[in-house]
Amino acid sequence: MEVQIHPAGRQCAHDSGGGPASVQADAGRRMLPSGPRVTPPLRFVLDDLSGAATGALIARHLDGMHASSPPESVHAFDASRLRQPGVTFWSVWVGEDLAGCGALKILDADRGELKSMRVADAFLGRGIGRAMLEHLTAEARARGLRSLWIETGSSPAFVPALRLYESAGFRRCGPFGDYREDPFSVFMTREL
Repeated sequence: MEVQIHPAGRQCAHDSGGGPASVQADAGRRMLPSGPRVTPPLRFVLDDLSGAATGALIARHLDGMHASSPPESVHAFDASRLRQPGVTFWSVWVGEDLAGCGALKILDADRGELKSMRVADAFLGRGIGRAMLEHLTAEARARGLRSLWIETGSSPAFVPALRLYESAGFRRCGPFGDYREDPFSVFMTREL
């Protein structure tokens, strides 16, 4: 299913009745990033992780996690774990360009965990991370979840992510699920 986010923040999905929902792009208009924020419509795709661009972004994400944290403190999912039952993965596109990704892991009937949020390097600082966070939050609400949880890193490389989550109402908390205290992890949650 594809969902288009318009610059004004409206979300709409179209279903032709003959298969998965699809979105019509503006005819003849190539949607590329311009300026500090992305203003063209964003296209969120329920992604099976089979595409080369998606695989490369997940690999870049894992490389970044391993560069910022010791191996025992890296909790990022690889493609096979992102395909496991209970995990739903989306990519976000600007025209033909992969701009980012993120996943929702169902912890139980009331709680979900955000996983593998990553913005492609070419789109950093352009609002893609916030758009993906809003998309995942809306999906969690639509599934009836009551709270979201995040484990992220504590090194300086994670400061932009921490600021994003805090600005969206996440607050720091202790470990949840199977996580344990770790000086390289920050745990956060928010009610929906």
